[in-house]
Amino acid sequence: MSFVTHLECSETGKKYEAGKLYNLSEAGKPLLVRYDLKALAKTLSKEELASRHYGLWRYREFLPVEKDENCITLGEVISPIIRVPRILKKIGASGELIVKDESRQPTSSFKARGLGLAVSMAKEFGVKHVAIPTNGNAGGALAAYATRAGLKATVLCPDDTPEVNVNEAAFVGAHVFRVNGYINHCGEIVAEGRDKVGWFDVSTMKEPYRVEGKKTLGIELAEQLGWELPDAIIFPTGGGTMPIGVWKAFDELEEMGWIGPKRPKMIVAQAAGCAPIVEAWKEGAEKARKWEEAHTKAAGIRVPAAIADFLILRTIRASGGFALAIPEEEIFDTWREVAREEGLLLCPEGAAAFAAYKTALRDGRIAPGSRVMMFSCATGLKYPMEAKTGYIDRTKPIDYSVFG
Repeated sequence: MSFVTHLECSETGKKYEAGKLYNLSEAGKPLLVRYDLKALAKTLSKEELASRHYGLWRYREFLPVEKDENCITLGEVISPIIRVPRILKKIGASGELIVKDESRQPTSSFKARGLGLAVSMAKEFGVKHVAIPTNGNAGGALAAYATRAGLKATVLCPDDTPEVNVNEAAFVGAHVFRVNGYINHCGEIVAEGRDKVGWFDVSTMKEPYRVEGKKTLGIELAEQLGWELPDAIIFPTGGGTMPIGVWKAFDELEEMGWIGPKRPKMIVAQAAGCAPIVEAWKEGAEKARKWEEAHTKAAGIRVPAAIADFLILRTIRASGGFALAIPEEEIFDTWREVAREEGLLLCPEGAAAFAAYKTALRDGRIAPGSRVMMFSCATGLKYPMEAKTGYIDRTKPIDYSVFG
């Protein structure tokens, strides 16, 4: 059963009939799914939700899929929240920093939430072929869920996409193509292919359902924290489905009476080599300029132009939050530091969020005693790691002093 009432243009507010397949609105802007939340609140209680033990689909009533047989799953989980006391002590913070570790999801990233929903809805609407531009993790997620659903998948990625991501998408059944350009160039090919090939475009925020999957992160973290939201949340941000989806979840939970009006500061972290949202936020602009010559090895946040830029900026400003650009060296120094101090292998994008926390703590935009949550979007194992190792020749006398 679905509680969907209609879809709505995120810019004009124009309503669209539910139960039909859409990409963008007539205004060329993202469509958002709307629900009968009063009816939902009468049907589902916090107590009932707490009794459920499975992953993403435990939020079934909050999601748009009508028929149970279209709920495609690969074993999604409630991702753990992990505290980092050693580093907090080291940097002099007296509050709490909580890492929500999405590396535990199928395909080892948070993209499983959004693409799982998008593929489920594609199946419900009878779509046979889906296509996506990606810098990495989204391609693997789409490939896996499309294969699970019996759909054909095409993945286009920049030619410098990490090898493991390219191979993952191909290995689980997608047709994968490298493109000599950025993710936006891949997106242009996918958009043009809608008419020429007939696939359905599941690019970030260009269909209504990936954000619904990401919305479950907001419901989940609220539930994990006893329905008390943190003081701030830090999002590594490229296309922006995560902050948009989490903010949407908070609005829906408040309308249902499950949380109050208090909201965390929504903080966006981007790489200094690709920071269009940070630039627009600083300038007070409503939309972001395309970032030229984008560069960062944190591939998931290398998005020169986001179609939902105005929604990301609205979310930051409505929450009293801010946006930070993190230098490349600091991202990767933080990545190593967290691994060595806490035994927690973030993805580089997650390291950018962690570095943003330290920066905001230093400059006073986050108070030392604040309760802050940040997201690590994927496993760090998908990225090249450099570490010093030793070598032992077992055929020669062993110098045991090297183990000291």
